[in-house]
Amino acid sequence: MCGSGTCVMDISNLLISVVNSQEGILQCRGLNVHGPGADIDILCVGPSYVNREEDFFVTLHGILTQLEEVTELQPVPDAHVPLMKFKFHGMAIDLLYASVSLAVIPPDFNISEGSVLCGVDESTVRSLNGCRVADQILRLVPNVENFRTTLRCLKYWAERRGVYSNVTGFLGGVNWAILVALICQLYPNAVPSMLVSRFFRVFTQWQWPNPVMLCAIENDDLGFSVWDPRKNPRDRSHVMPIITPGYPCMNSSYNVSSSTLRVIKEQFKLGNKICQEIDLNKASWTALFEPFNFFEAYTKYLVVDIVADNDDDLRLWKGWVESRLRQLTLKIERDTNGMLQCHPYPCDYSNPTLQCAHCSFYMGLSR
Repeated sequence: MCGSGTCVMDISNLLISVVNSQEGILQCRGLNVHGPGADIDILCVGPSYVNREEDFFVTLHGILTQLEEVTELQPVPDAHVPLMKFKFHGMAIDLLYASVSLAVIPPDFNISEGSVLCGVDESTVRSLNGCRVADQILRLVPNVENFRTTLRCLKYWAERRGVYSNVTGFLGGVNWAILVALICQLYPNAVPSMLVSRFFRVFTQWQWPNPVMLCAIENDDLGFSVWDPRKNPRDRSHVMPIITPGYPCMNSSYNVSSSTLRVIKEQFKLGNKICQEIDLNKASWTALFEPFNFFEAYTKYLVVDIVADNDDDLRLWKGWVESRLRQLTLKIERDTNGMLQCHPYPCDYSNPTLQCAHCSFYMGLSR
């Protein structure tokens, strides 16, 4: 044990070393395809007697509040993957915690070993899964550097075209990584420019909801549920299944709805058309990365305005609303029997002329 002041100093130094060395960072940082302004995902692994509810969300949260370098601290204990969000020296960090069935975490702890999952709960499995999936993807691609270059390119394309956002029903980092990894497996000798072109060709023709899988689905004796639409009724409703490699295999794109799938498929089709023109020297690569003109694409929009007393309240309120935009999309689809399509835009907007703490989310509507 240590005094509070010592703990605060140790946590601060630890965060600095993690940010500088990228040690312990998972998902896109683990894949080494991060770009400017990208969030840092940090997984903290602790012994069995250090729990998430008290030690992480209460004790560690209290320590972080004492750090001057930490701002916009927001615990999200009820998320699908529980975490704390904050900024450290202005850099956005998502901090996850996993308590494993060990009294002491050894220096050579290997998160990819199956034994790590023994005796842990579902939330811990999901917290561990980011690192485990990243490691597995890198093992399954034939050329890691070509994979990384192609993934950087397509992540940037997705951000420009407004289809990079897991929370609003599009695709997030792990989804894009698995899709790109499949193309690398299909074309093991292709250079990144060809892999980008083949990406759009393959997924323009892909017959969803046929799943994207990098390897066969593994079963184990640990009892965790794996993606299987034959046994699990909920899995049958997934419209764009992208299955994580390694046990327990999950659908990483369960947030995608019929409306957002339609938008993604439209963007795949347009990307394929531009790549064909590039192959014929009728277009340049800059054409592929033109931003999507969201406010010119529709004639009708649904606007969700968020107003709060101050910036701290706005951040909490905005996070709550944003996490439920996907449910709004699903209800619009259901209550109109699919006749009204909803395109949620992943970015929020604020009016600089208004003096109060506020922001707005927009959804394009079409029949």
